[in-house]
Amino acid sequence: MKKVQFVVFFILWLLISSFVFCEDTGKRLLPPPKHGGIYVIAHRGFHQGYPENTLIAYQKAIELGVDFIEIDLRTTKDGEIVSIHNSKVDDYTMDAKGAVSQFTLEELKKMDIGSRVGPEFSDQCIPSLDEILELCKGQVGLYLDMKSADPKIVLDKIEKYDMKYRVVWYAGAKDLETVKKECPSCFIMPDPGTEKHLQYILERFNPPVIASDFKSCSKDFVKTCHEHGTIVFMDDAGPDSWEESLNWGVDGIQTDYPHQLIEYLKNRGQKKE
Repeated sequence: MKKVQFVVFFILWLLISSFVFCEDTGKRLLPPPKHGGIYVIAHRGFHQGYPENTLIAYQKAIELGVDFIEIDLRTTKDGEIVSIHNSKVDDYTMDAKGAVSQFTLEELKKMDIGSRVGPEFSDQCIPSLDEILELCKGQVGLYLDMKSADPKIVLDKIEKYDMKYRVVWYAGAKDLETVKKECPSCFIMPDPGTEKHLQYILERFNPPVIASDFKSCSKDFVKTCHEHGTIVFMDDAGPDSWEESLNWGVDGIQTDYPHQLIEYLKNRGQKKE
């Protein structure tokens, strides 16, 4: 009996270590993707029929089974971190106008940002990072788009919710340098833009992940990243771009259509069998 228990324990240990660390380098890795070997990243949550960047959009993305949810982080007047894409609230609510930074968290929480999609979402408001982490911990990874937020504050929060190794950081050079200094094992994700800057970015940051988009990415772009030991998360250009991107060898796709991408990967896998 003890021998059986030992074997079971050993197998579990191998499974866990296989996606937490790279055996050759000791480099920490992300958990493996759930669908066809490709990370599915829900841009601003699942917002087909739901208000983007809201808790209900994130919950729907979790229910779909995505690997990551992309969230846009900004700072309120009283120093809290919230998720909203635009710098102003004007396009999201009829309750107020002005920059996110002009309002306290309490004031933002009183704004209805769901009714623009449908009256049934009138209870949806701008979510705080704490609320998002509470919802997502242990269920899904987060793709942090650092619009305007102190990376040290954000890092403290993701450590509090034990999410440090379920998060990738999309940010400018200064913020990425801060994250790398404060958390060398965190998953920073610079965006080199065009391919001519790629080698410089790889050498400067030695990142575990590179961000790109369909316009800037290519087969050679991905090959260079993989030779460096770096995976590629790419913003799509709609469903028509998926097949070409996958043929390039991208490792993850950020999309507004995560439900369709999951189905596409499922069908693509069945065709290969």
